[in-house]
Amino acid sequence: MEKTYKRHTIGSSFLVDGLGLHSGRPVKVTVHPGELGIRFRDQGNWIDAKPANVTDTSRCTRLGEISTVEHLMSAFAGMGITDADVEVEGGELPAAGGCASEYVAAILNAGMIECGELTVNGPFARVFVQELPAKYAVGSGEGWWRASYLRDDEFIGRQEMELEYSPERYARDIAVARTFALESELEMAKQHGLGKGLDQSSCLVIGEGRFLNTPRFHDEPARHKLLDLIGDLALAGVPISHLDVVAEFTGHRWNVEVARKLAESVTITRH
Repeated sequence: MEKTYKRHTIGSSFLVDGLGLHSGRPVKVTVHPGELGIRFRDQGNWIDAKPANVTDTSRCTRLGEISTVEHLMSAFAGMGITDADVEVEGGELPAAGGCASEYVAAILNAGMIECGELTVNGPFARVFVQELPAKYAVGSGEGWWRASYLRDDEFIGRQEMELEYSPERYARDIAVARTFALESELEMAKQHGLGKGLDQSSCLVIGEGRFLNTPRFHDEPARHKLLDLIGDLALAGVPISHLDVVAEFTGHRWNVEVARKLAESVTITRH
């Protein structure tokens, strides 16, 4: 399958600051218009947002020395931004409400402008990754994405979120879904220095038999899993609308592995 898409960057620079999602330290990110794809910098050289440049996926997605890029990458992909220069101060992106909505709002406020075209050739066969319980299938399509979140032994059970992609649906149904944590893991997370930039307004807490704070959707965990999946697969440089994706028991490690295989299975020409 070969298709050509408009490339877009932002109309003007914007800044988002706050506490790092995991570090809890003051950080800021400034996004500028660009024409060289998505690239990041933190006091050093520019690093392209590509699977090959991912250095860690243990609790977030890290590009080089810059942590927690997945929510901004998701917002870029969800709103159709293909090119931007991202400068980070503090080594990590802000928690920004634990989701992508603050980034989406900043993109909409900055506006979008065309900056060329890209032609995507492939994938000609489905990209599969299966490392049970994780399962992924990615192929050429029309922008149908589905992610599942499973906790069969708890009240959550099985949640599925399906997205028939449009920027409007992404902004309304996916971008606002917050990161989440299990009550049973909170103490361990604190001991490992994780989630320090989150609070009960930016993180959904799952307890035994109920949510400990008010969810935005009954299936908010599945929606956030899809948010992260979109952000990580965006590293392959393939527009959301070019793909059909089904994924189960997702996580950053396997998301990035799928992005790597997807990048290898397509040819992207920028012009």
